[in-house]
Amino acid sequence: MVTNNKNYKRITTNSLLEFKNNGEKISMLTAYDYTLAKIIDNAGIDIILVGDSASNVMAGHETTLPITLDEMIYHASSVVRAVDRALVVVDMPFGTYQGNSKKALDSAIRIMKETGGHTVKLEGGSEIIDSVKRILSAGIPVMGHLGLTPQSIYKFGTYTVRAKEEEEANKLIEDAKLLEEAGCYAIVLEKIPSKLAKKVAEILNIPVIGIGAGPDVDGQVLVLHDMLGMNHEFNPRFLRRYLNLYDEITKGVKQYISDVKKVDFPNQDEQY
Repeated sequence: MVTNNKNYKRITTNSLLEFKNNGEKISMLTAYDYTLAKIIDNAGIDIILVGDSASNVMAGHETTLPITLDEMIYHASSVVRAVDRALVVVDMPFGTYQGNSKKALDSAIRIMKETGGHTVKLEGGSEIIDSVKRILSAGIPVMGHLGLTPQSIYKFGTYTVRAKEEEEANKLIEDAKLLEEAGCYAIVLEKIPSKLAKKVAEILNIPVIGIGAGPDVDGQVLVLHDMLGMNHEFNPRFLRRYLNLYDEITKGVKQYISDVKKVDFPNQDEQY
């Protein structure tokens, strides 16, 4: 295991390539607001993803589809203001790049100009390659995303593991190669068999970051609110909860309510 073999003051797309070549794993978490982004950046996270998962964890939607470009720009700009070290990746929301490469470029330019983010992320392979190429032609770095692509949930009809069958696995490999050849600097693989993810990571020269894709990729990503245990509803096999903030926050709030009701708060030292 290799860790911290170089002190990076700022993580860039080139840093990630160095990580892969040096065998150092890449750490990546989501963030959607200034306060939590500042905490995880100070902790030393390599990549912060301003994910369209904000649609779920911040706004309470069932899927990622409803979140708008304006809303993503709001969340991303909040995160960027907090970050000194991490690479900030911003998800392009559903409807801003599929089927229209000019709209994709316009959307990506808005994200870069209005948020200060460093790169964008798009879901899909050959179906969206024209949009990827057009965004890259403007000098905007692109992270790919294959496997389970949540923006296509109504097409899949389920959140189960993708690419278990040979045909879909072969397409995923070809799409990964296509994204690398187009110029993507990294790819996320979500919820696919670990053996397939390992194969893709070995084939590609660019970093492969997994979520539910096993240990043999170049890095891992989780949704921050999930790994901190801020919810009880989401329990996929790949999720490790590092804290149980749901219970801790509930305990704190209940104690506050009790203290207010008993006029225990504020005490003599907490007033002017």
